[in-house]
Amino acid sequence: MTERWEIIANQGFKFIGKMNASISHEIKNVLAIINENAGLLEDLAVMTEKGMTIDVERLKALARKTRKQVKRADTIITKMNDFAHSVDESKEKVNIGEILVFMAALSERLAAMRGVKIRVVPPERPITITTNPFLLENIIWLCLDFAMDVAGKGKTVELDTEEAGKSINIRFAELKGLAETADPMFPADIENALLIALGGRIVTDQDAGIMVLALPKEIPR
Repeated sequence: MTERWEIIANQGFKFIGKMNASISHEIKNVLAIINENAGLLEDLAVMTEKGMTIDVERLKALARKTRKQVKRADTIITKMNDFAHSVDESKEKVNIGEILVFMAALSERLAAMRGVKIRVVPPERPITITTNPFLLENIIWLCLDFAMDVAGKGKTVELDTEEAGKSINIRFAELKGLAETADPMFPADIENALLIALGGRIVTDQDAGIMVLALPKEIPR
C-alpha cells in the first residue's frame, strides 16, 4: 500500500466511525422517545385497572407519536444502509444530485450541532459521473466539514452542481466567513490524497464565498 492509499484508508475508517456514531445517536434519541411513550401507555393501563376513565384521544395521540418515531427510525436505518452499501463498488455511475441530498441528510445532525443549515439546490436535469462512491462521499464530507467552519454569520451552506465539459462542479456557496477564516491548510494531505484518487481539485473564491469541488465525469484508472 502506498503512502497516499494509507492516508485514504485511515481517513475512510474515521469517516465511517464518525457517521456511524452520529447515526447511532439519532437512533438512541428515537428509542428514548418511544420508551417515554411506552411509559405513558403503562400509566394509562394502570389507570384503567383502577377503574378510572382514560381519554381515548390521548391514546390516539400516543399512537401517532409512536408511529412517527417508527417512521423516523426507518428513515435513519435506510440512510445507514445506503451509507454501508457505498463501499460495494470501487467504480460506479452515480447521480450527483442524489449524492448531495444524501450527504446533506447524513450530515444533518452534525450540522445542527454547529447551528448550520445545509441547503441543496437540485440540478435542472440529472448529472451523473462514473467514480468511486465511497471516496466521493468522503471528499464531499470533508468539504462540508470545512464549509461549515467558514459559514460565518449566515450559518448556511448551499450545495449545487453543474456540468463543465468533461467535468462537473460541486459548489459550496454562502460561505460568509470564507474570506476571514479560510484555512490555508485546506485542502490538506487527506483531501489531496482523495482528490488525486478521484482526479479532482478544489478551488475557492474567497470574495464570493464559494468553494468548488471539480471532478471528472470518468474517474481516472
